[in-house]
Amino acid sequence: MPEPKGRRRAVSVAIFVAAIVVSIIPTAATSATAPPGINRFLYALGQVESGGNYYARNSSSGAYGKYQIMPANWPGWAKLYVGSSSAPQTPVNQEKVARGKVTALYVWLDTWPNVAHWWLTGSGERNQALWSTYSKTYVAKIMKLYHAVSETTAALDVGAVPPPPPVGVVDVTSRRIQENNVGIAYVGRWATAGHRGYEGGQVLYSERDGATATYSFYAKSVTWIGPVGSTRGKARVSVDGVVIGVVDMRRSSFKPQVNLFTRSWRRTGSHTITIEVIGSGRPVAIDQFIITR
Repeated sequence: MPEPKGRRRAVSVAIFVAAIVVSIIPTAATSATAPPGINRFLYALGQVESGGNYYARNSSSGAYGKYQIMPANWPGWAKLYVGSSSAPQTPVNQEKVARGKVTALYVWLDTWPNVAHWWLTGSGERNQALWSTYSKTYVAKIMKLYHAVSETTAALDVGAVPPPPPVGVVDVTSRRIQENNVGIAYVGRWATAGHRGYEGGQVLYSERDGATATYSFYAKSVTWIGPVGSTRGKARVSVDGVVIGVVDMRRSSFKPQVNLFTRSWRRTGSHTITIEVIGSGRPVAIDQFIITR
């Protein structure tokens, strides 16, 4: 978002304070339980900071990306939440870093308004009466969006594949979407099953007729990966609301990762895949989706 005078004055203070609080805020936040409403907060924060633009750059401060992270902060935050101080500011990394950072801030500051205030100013002041008028307005904008957005919309925004980069910007062409990605909407009873052959060691499965898993994405191909075996069931697959066919996962022997379904298009675009369990009593599992641009 355009940088206000108040924010420019706060930049040097924010950088200084951020350097101090890194040692105060829990660094293991990525392994902590997700704070309540984190998807809605990230959605609101991204909208206020950049309108949700992963490639926005503030020409004055150098702040970059959807969450307008300051250049001085990125290396340290990326080291904590991505594992490398030199990690590129791709959309995927921006989401990981922002999620890790706001989780740590919430653990420290207790409320989302306090986290929003810190994001703007770098200050851990919890007494809102001491906040500047501009800070109060900024926080109010974020919290208004936070309360207005649904969990489903927010989860898709911060967990699904980001929109295409502008012309001339190089981005990754392939991405693996794990079964527990927040962008996948599950309806019905789904449970976790573990096996060393699964990607990440686990899958989500359902034996309930009518249970569905829906994932919206921006790409030109999608592949559903899952296990097959003698006890496995069937699923009806729909793409963009149209039933494509039925996938039968019953085989003579167990295999943990099989290409169960692939759909591709000539051009990159917005699509939705839905997997519906049919035939009761036999499990249908999702290990991951692979999408390409």
